[in-house]
Amino acid sequence: MQRRLEDDLASASEMVSASTPRREFLAQLGVGGAALAAAAIPLMPGDAFAGASRTASSGHARTPWSEAWLDKITGKHKQFFDATEFNGGFAMVFAANFLNLYHEAYGLTDKDLTAVVGLRHMAMPMALPDAMWAKYKIGETFKLADPATNAPAVRNPFVHQDGVKFPGSDIPTLTNRGVIFTVCNVALTVLSGMAAKGAGESADAAKQDWTQNLLPGMTLVPVGVLAVNRAQEHGCTYCYAG
Repeated sequence: MQRRLEDDLASASEMVSASTPRREFLAQLGVGGAALAAAAIPLMPGDAFAGASRTASSGHARTPWSEAWLDKITGKHKQFFDATEFNGGFAMVFAANFLNLYHEAYGLTDKDLTAVVGLRHMAMPMALPDAMWAKYKIGETFKLADPATNAPAVRNPFVHQDGVKFPGSDIPTLTNRGVIFTVCNVALTVLSGMAAKGAGESADAAKQDWTQNLLPGMTLVPVGVLAVNRAQEHGCTYCYAG
């Protein structure tokens, strides 16, 4: 398990540009055998155990990780938008355009479509509410300015209409339209540990805090690239969203 997780994150690192938070992320992985082991047995948010008592739809052995999100991949047209950086929230812009343009070009409704946005690597904090952004100084820690203030973000701009680049690409709007969001547990473990000191918390306490306070509609998955694979196995095409 640990070797596979390290390989997954090494692959993700090749896809994004160098930055101080990213280097710190990978450095944490380099010394983070214990963190990766902890990531394999997480505290689960809300109803994340829903469906845990049943055999997964893949036929795999019973698992504490819910795969109920896969049952929602029902559209005639299905696409996975893979976010590894904040990238101005363009993963959500792409998902909104996917829904809107199928409607405009083909007259299809949201029910005819399935969009999945995977938040992994440095994109993971987009899955957290304003209170977590303020407490853990996420904007300052991970070098993201709020478009509304041009100062380090003390709220999650991607859940506010004045914080996104395209009308209707905020996370609550997309969630209400049926967009599925997955969140990488390895990234959550590492990034919460990086941000813990600034909030006066231990790494373990920060991980628990982040895990228990994910935005509504977010599904925690063992590692982000697993979600990419599982979605593709359920018929999704792939779109790299930066």
